[in-house]
Amino acid sequence: MGNQRIQSKILIIRLGAIGDVIHTLPALAALRHAMPDAHLAWAVERGGAAKLLHGNPYLDELIELDLRGWRRNWTSAETLTAIRSSFANLREAKFDLALDFQGLLKSAAIAWLARIPRRVGFAKESLREPASRWLMTERVSADDNNHVIKKNLQLVASLGCDVPPEFEFPINLDAADEQFAREQIEKNNGALAILNPGGGWATKLWHTSEFAIVADRLWEAFGIRSAITYGPGELTLAQMVVAQTKTGAAFPLASTLKQFLALAREAKLFLGSDTGPMHLAAAARTPIVALFGPTSAKRNGPFAKEDLIVERFDLDCRTDCYRRYCSHTSCMKIPAEQVWQAVTKRLRIAAKPSESGLRIGDRELPILASNL
Repeated sequence: MGNQRIQSKILIIRLGAIGDVIHTLPALAALRHAMPDAHLAWAVERGGAAKLLHGNPYLDELIELDLRGWRRNWTSAETLTAIRSSFANLREAKFDLALDFQGLLKSAAIAWLARIPRRVGFAKESLREPASRWLMTERVSADDNNHVIKKNLQLVASLGCDVPPEFEFPINLDAADEQFAREQIEKNNGALAILNPGGGWATKLWHTSEFAIVADRLWEAFGIRSAITYGPGELTLAQMVVAQTKTGAAFPLASTLKQFLALAREAKLFLGSDTGPMHLAAAARTPIVALFGPTSAKRNGPFAKEDLIVERFDLDCRTDCYRRYCSHTSCMKIPAEQVWQAVTKRLRIAAKPSESGLRIGDRELPILASNL
């Protein structure tokens, strides 16, 4: 490892959202292991995703920027004072190196306005906003078709750091987060699945009636109840899933991001689309069945080889789609039976063998199952 290239004060720039932050955590871990004595700071947008970084054991400093608030009131004297103060503080910190994992003009501008002498970002072909490269002093070529976690690690590797083969997701959970998870598991007889019908984009949503079918079958086949989780503005979706179940074995569940992570570590299954909770479940090593439509599973999907992805390959319009709105959203018209087959297969892969068969929830199933 080229220690002569390692700087003492490093600013990581990844402003959000939840998935973006989660996908950058392995890069943070690799940096910390390679540079145990370096001062590592992270610039993030104030809000939900920033909460995942509170108390992070690998960070020396968390810098929360109120970018949304600044945009809403950018002409007010108070906002201009806050902006000047924030960048004055960044300049006074005298960072040696900035790593821009975001690849946007606003993220590149933060490093440039902070007057950080060495600014490392991605090359043109790997940027969402290619013009941002002109604010970098070094540009790293990366495979944008590979998983985004591996792409982020390529930025770290360009410094001469060793990149471990296993992904590490340093997130600090406190006793209250873990107690929340224990209580939910205990209330549901030790077997709970997480079904997350939200998706952030309208084009990522699988129909609530299909989630309800899976929730009923999880109970009937395996004795597993389903927590229907939701984020801001998604309570109605969760309530619709619960209302459409026939067994009464599903319930809506609100949680913080860290409570969700703690619960995911104990859950039997996560079912949902390409969204923050799915990425948290992947970090928690929850058994996952992920539903993919407008986005790329290769780039954003779960990375454990045992996890399963359900998607359609018969639609040309899925290629490089990434549309948040669509007149038909055919890519998410996936039959419940197809998803159920993936769910049963993933549960059997994760199941612990007993003397007579595979134990899933409170049920035992034959080892020689046709859909294993």
